[in-house]
Amino acid sequence: MQPISFNKDFQTFRIDTPSSTYGISLVNAGGEANGKYIVHSYYGSKLGDDDFTYLSRPKEYWFADSTVYREKHSFLDYIPQEMPTDGVGDFRESALAVTDKNGCNAIELKYKSHKILQGTEALPGLPAVFGTKENAFRLEITAIDEVLNVEVTLIYTVFENLDAIIRSTRIENKSQNAVYLKKALSAAFDIDDNNFDVITLHGSWARERHIERHPVHNGKQGVCSMRGETSHQEHPFIALLDHNTDYNSGRVWGINFIYSGNFIADVQKNQFDSIRILMGINPDNFCWKLNPGEAFNTPQAVLVFSDKGLNAMSQTFHNLYREHLIRSPYKNSPRPILINNWEATYFDFNTEKLLDIAREAKKDGIEMLVMDDGWFGKRNSDNNSLGDWIVNEEKIKGGLKHLVDEVNKIGLKFGIWFEPEMISPDSNLYRTHPDWAIQIPGRIPGMSREQLVLDITRKNVRDYAYESIAKILRSANIEYVKWDMNRQLSDIGSPDLSDDRTGEFYHRYVLALYEMQERLIKDFPKLLLENCSGGGARFDPGMFYYSPQIWCSDDTDAYERLAIQEGTALIYPLSTMGAHVSVCPNHAVGRVTPFKTRGYVALSGTFGYELDITKLSQEDRSLIPHQIELYKKYGDLIRNGDYQRILSCSNRMPPGDTDADCWACVSKDKSKALITFVQVLNHPNYKSRFIKVTGLIQEASYRITFPDEDQKDFPEQILSGRTLENAGFSIKRDWGDFQGKLIYIEQI
Repeated sequence: MQPISFNKDFQTFRIDTPSSTYGISLVNAGGEANGKYIVHSYYGSKLGDDDFTYLSRPKEYWFADSTVYREKHSFLDYIPQEMPTDGVGDFRESALAVTDKNGCNAIELKYKSHKILQGTEALPGLPAVFGTKENAFRLEITAIDEVLNVEVTLIYTVFENLDAIIRSTRIENKSQNAVYLKKALSAAFDIDDNNFDVITLHGSWARERHIERHPVHNGKQGVCSMRGETSHQEHPFIALLDHNTDYNSGRVWGINFIYSGNFIADVQKNQFDSIRILMGINPDNFCWKLNPGEAFNTPQAVLVFSDKGLNAMSQTFHNLYREHLIRSPYKNSPRPILINNWEATYFDFNTEKLLDIAREAKKDGIEMLVMDDGWFGKRNSDNNSLGDWIVNEEKIKGGLKHLVDEVNKIGLKFGIWFEPEMISPDSNLYRTHPDWAIQIPGRIPGMSREQLVLDITRKNVRDYAYESIAKILRSANIEYVKWDMNRQLSDIGSPDLSDDRTGEFYHRYVLALYEMQERLIKDFPKLLLENCSGGGARFDPGMFYYSPQIWCSDDTDAYERLAIQEGTALIYPLSTMGAHVSVCPNHAVGRVTPFKTRGYVALSGTFGYELDITKLSQEDRSLIPHQIELYKKYGDLIRNGDYQRILSCSNRMPPGDTDADCWACVSKDKSKALITFVQVLNHPNYKSRFIKVTGLIQEASYRITFPDEDQKDFPEQILSGRTLENAGFSIKRDWGDFQGKLIYIEQI
């Protein structure tokens, strides 16, 4: 059966994934001549081959054709439209708002036509999922407001074997006058409340993407960003779930946004205990002028439904992004094990210091040296030189090519840090082009980290910034770039935008960023690009289209990373999470954790080191070759296996366990699994615990080993997949806090 179908008799569209059904109905209201509304009927566990129009409650009074104009407000304020609009009587949150030439705010959509197609379609200037005509299918429903002569096409894309529906919208002005988009979201749907909870991700610098879960209440709740990026503070993800849903059972509807700028994700419970979920570009300070004949494409929103708990939802997101969004040649490959000099030296380094680090790193099996901030201009602190991308040869004696060549001779690859979007007031670039910084005339712009932001929405500025870094990359054998962005946007103004287009700035900034990174990966196709924004402030699927990995957080403390990486892995593959082993006391929090545990936590990411290896104790340093061996042995399983959460020490998610954290990667063929267990707190005179693992073959037998432990203390166990799922294997408590364990399970 095709995953997308239209039933002419029922006037319904049906989108089927392996485990879910998404149903849409065309509903007459006010008589046939008034046209058909595009109504959301159902989204959840897979339905039988039945007429589901009754799920939209068409027999109730507010749907009666003869009375709809008498009670149009009642009708519109209840009907669950696929693209709810503003200004005509639906007083709930809308997904689309348009202002016409007279300043009036109203748009009402009626069905016009539809197409069912194979394959995916690129979005101009935006990241988008990709597939083939064999594995991808899409539905395009076109609606029209006949007063404005504005057409809106709702686009739904699905993939074979994935429980995901990708939504976006194309808005076209077919009239003779300009209109202004005041709100253009990507997805909306309604669902009856069932004592639901909502999950969001929140945080700040050095504590990104912590999970928060609470009951849905009347009114609005949600997350958003107005910072010009997705932000440390809130994240473009929201999930609705049954109150008893946990990692392995229960229903959950998750939505994520393939975009890297201002967003909004809302849940609104209304007077009839119906819940509306919306996702899209944040409408605050957004206004897009759409001239006659022009079209606007919204970014894609990803909808995932699971009736088997949060782990199944996570696995769908992971598989979608690995297979249909990340394009890098590194996406399925081992990443070079790197050592970054930032926490090792900060700004205090030179050629010889870097070569000392490289020589010692090579002895232990590290494969790449990354030179971080401080190599350019007169940059000896964070208060100058951004924009002056010229090598400081007082530090890098002999020049950059000499340094890179020497590092290559040692046997290491070379990577470099940039912050291309920024400009320091104390820089030659600013002294020459002060107008290139984002600013409002007559107002002193606010700074953060003593830096301003380049107005890359202007082509000449964007081209200069790009060519500055491209020139450096052409000058030497540089194989990795860390692209950073250490502040948010404010004081918005641009001389290239007229008064009626200032509301386009934030979105134009994101489009400019995407254009720069698209040029980078096309001009340097073998480059490994890692995005970063003060750590994890721009960790979103939009960036995956350009880079296969993103620096997860500036906080590398192993304990803090448990919560950060748990929230991140709720949506994103482990292979995308930049994760390093650093020194103790940790530079962000001052905590001391065992070097061994730090290695285990970083292993569930891209894996590398953030320290001065020349100053490391011999005891810690002796563990590095073994940690690298573990990465090479288990890396494929971690990158490509099915992630599952077992315990959460944050205690924000069931099953909570404040003294332990545990997760697993299970191979696609279910023959093996790697489990990471961290005992956060020990208790005296207390029992051992049992760790349950799902996703294995029920009747198969598995050998359970602790590859890093003495077998007499942690003896081998043999159990069936069914027993491992229902009872688990035993693990005794270890001496001390923050003790980590790796457990390997293999079918025999």
